[in-house]
Amino acid sequence: MTTQPGGHASAACDNCATPLAGHYCHACGQPAHNPLRSFAHAVEEVFESFWHLDGRIGRTLRDLLFPGRLPARFLRGHRAPYVPPLRLFVVLSVLTFFVAQYAVHVDSDKGVGGLLRGVQGGAWDRPELIADPDQFGAQTTVAAVEASREEKLAALREARTQVAADSLAARAMAMGERKLRADAQARLHQLDPTQPATLAAETDTGAGEPAERARAPEAPRPAGQASQATNEQIHIDALPGFANRWLNAKVARARLNLQRYSEDPGEFVHVFIAAIPSALFVLVPAFALLLKLCYLGSGRGYLEHLVVGLYSHAFLVLALLAMFVLMLIGDALPARAAWLAQGLGILRVLLALWLPVYLWLTQRRVYGESWWLTTLKYGVIGVLYFFLVGLFSLVPVLSSITH
Repeated sequence: MTTQPGGHASAACDNCATPLAGHYCHACGQPAHNPLRSFAHAVEEVFESFWHLDGRIGRTLRDLLFPGRLPARFLRGHRAPYVPPLRLFVVLSVLTFFVAQYAVHVDSDKGVGGLLRGVQGGAWDRPELIADPDQFGAQTTVAAVEASREEKLAALREARTQVAADSLAARAMAMGERKLRADAQARLHQLDPTQPATLAAETDTGAGEPAERARAPEAPRPAGQASQATNEQIHIDALPGFANRWLNAKVARARLNLQRYSEDPGEFVHVFIAAIPSALFVLVPAFALLLKLCYLGSGRGYLEHLVVGLYSHAFLVLALLAMFVLMLIGDALPARAAWLAQGLGILRVLLALWLPVYLWLTQRRVYGESWWLTTLKYGVIGVLYFFLVGLFSLVPVLSSITH
């Protein structure tokens, strides 16, 4: 039995087919009204028992592991045995990203830490701040490091002769040259502690001039163009005064945050992780809209596509939770259990590979179309969705830097 169009209750319960005599089924307790056919009932369903979890959670998680089973049964009217999709998604999201705060670690000298120090004002002009001796890790003697350094520098000098001296490419190559010398010097210090760990303020560029003197003088900036100097105020003539003041306040806050994040990149990563759930609450409705557009002829309403999106994303965050737990277990293992840590790493990779397969199987099972048509729509939805993911991923990054 199904709910009649317009959200009116049918003569029998959708879940157990018992004849109805009121607003609830006296056999299983399921409401007679289908919340998927009425927005008002959907809102009521959310606020009525938002945080209440009961024995249904085990049954819900069990069926969630099978691609498409949970949304297909929920859409057929079997709602009483399962946790509602929005509630399940919220609880799993909160739990997953809480665990992520402890599972994700950042090396302050590499990765995000090195990148933030490179972006932070003045870091590229002081290569000792971002020197990475591992760039010359294959060289095990001082002579080998020096030979490799000179070989790479010669290649850079040759490349610089092919571009204009005052061009952006030339400036980038000069920057790379200073970075290369800093990396080599850090490696030399590792091999021979009597050598200085960092370069002097003025470094020979290979052209017979100190780096600072070899740098071409900057041309005056046109009126109305934003200034790029670290301590200068930005002023754009086309903007009103309050807009320039707002822009300068954001830039000042970004400089302070970049300085703080460069000293503690783990804080930046944790801020970013904490902001992901908010982005997901925008992405899930967008994903449901993409499903609606691709399955216009399915006869399903937007809320029904939203159920598919919520349960799909619930499995996504559940898989992420499993990965984070495996990471925590791997970090807790002793050094002699390295083989077990490698096995856990393989499990994480397999779980990541299973995710797109799971989503494809879910889409095919719920909508029941042929494999080639499902694959075509899956590809279209995937391309558009990953574009939205990239777009909305920038929002928490910019927000964390400028606030």
